[in-house]
Amino acid sequence: MKNILLLGSGGRECALAWKISQSPLCGTFFIAPGNAGTSEYGINLPIGVNDFAALKRACLEYKIDILFPGPEDPLVAGIYDYFKNDATLKHIIIVGPSKEGAQLEGSKAFSKKFMARHNIPTAAYQEFTAESFERGVAYIKRSEPPYVIKADGLAAGKGVVIAQNSIDAVKAFRAMVMNQQFGDASKTVVIEQFLDGIELSVFAFTDGEHYILLPEAKDYKRIGEGDTGLNTGGMGAISPVPIADDEFMKKVNERIVVPTINGLKAEKIIYQGFIFFGLIKVKGEPYVIEYNCRLGDPETEVVLPRLENDLVELIIKMEECKLNEVKAEFSNKTAATVMLVSEGYPGDYEKGRVMTGFEHVKGSYLFHAGTRESPKSKVKNLNSDEAEIVTNGGRVLAITSLGDDLKQALLKSYENAEMIKYEGKYCRKDIGWEFL
Repeated sequence: MKNILLLGSGGRECALAWKISQSPLCGTFFIAPGNAGTSEYGINLPIGVNDFAALKRACLEYKIDILFPGPEDPLVAGIYDYFKNDATLKHIIIVGPSKEGAQLEGSKAFSKKFMARHNIPTAAYQEFTAESFERGVAYIKRSEPPYVIKADGLAAGKGVVIAQNSIDAVKAFRAMVMNQQFGDASKTVVIEQFLDGIELSVFAFTDGEHYILLPEAKDYKRIGEGDTGLNTGGMGAISPVPIADDEFMKKVNERIVVPTINGLKAEKIIYQGFIFFGLIKVKGEPYVIEYNCRLGDPETEVVLPRLENDLVELIIKMEECKLNEVKAEFSNKTAATVMLVSEGYPGDYEKGRVMTGFEHVKGSYLFHAGTRESPKSKVKNLNSDEAEIVTNGGRVLAITSLGDDLKQALLKSYENAEMIKYEGKYCRKDIGWEFL
């Protein structure tokens, strides 16, 4: 039995908590800081994911065997190195890469150079800083539109602009690199070729030597139907992805996954955990748009319900460097996730709106994202210990269903989305639209 501490508070972490808690190998289970949904599966601890000193104290106090960072921030900040360089913590299994390995996500320039070194297909690009601003402007003007402008570092999913003309491209480039729109994250800016195709996400779980592939997924980033409006953290997802046939996945494996894992090993970069490949299929060929050093959100919410392996067992095999002894097993069902969000998201929105209707949901998984428990005593009997669930973020609740096909899975998710009530609720009604 392993005592486990999962870091994070979103829908991804709620889905991970649901999956981890099912394992007979899971001992005492904690989530920091967690949300109203994760408290069903373990004990929430009020600790921030980047408060390494407090996390150390919790790991020692609760005799933690496995630390699982859900989001990218603690990984990019070096939580792996912090634990492995501390004599009292180094025995703890960390599900995630070293600080250097996390640069695959933490720095667009790092990942682009890595792909170039290992001949991994990606869009043509150049990187620029404030000192090379004029060269960047000249590069835009001699390139073909549309233009993809990316902040090098982490920018909470907002550091990418696709500009349709050179004037807007220069404006976005100036805002990032000269006006420090994203602070240190945009000190370096990558300008790359626009690739036109269908995007999807592929997930590998590696021990640094071997790997298994999880089910692939496709998420829907835009707030509006028909993929219009502003980018969000994700409005829904589906798995499997109809365009990811055997022939395409063979190319992904041979040209992208294997060279990535072999490249990390060749460069002696410590990497144990998940690699997220953000891919695009262009005329039948796969290209890498981005790497992430953790699972995606909301993709986790469709991938884990299809994964039939024991996740804790996989983590132990990862630590033993024996993932070659494991076969990934998935359900042949289709999973579809619909995300309920707050009115105003991804712009300004109000928190604290009371949610009801959970008891009416049947046949779907509810993965809480932006929720928290609030004492009812604020509005009722002051001595009441009862709590009600209120909204606490832009993306509030992921509703996932399994079906024999995409249409059936979506129908169930949308039926149950109707059951949940709160003021200002919104969801996209066209998840999976291009495959129906």
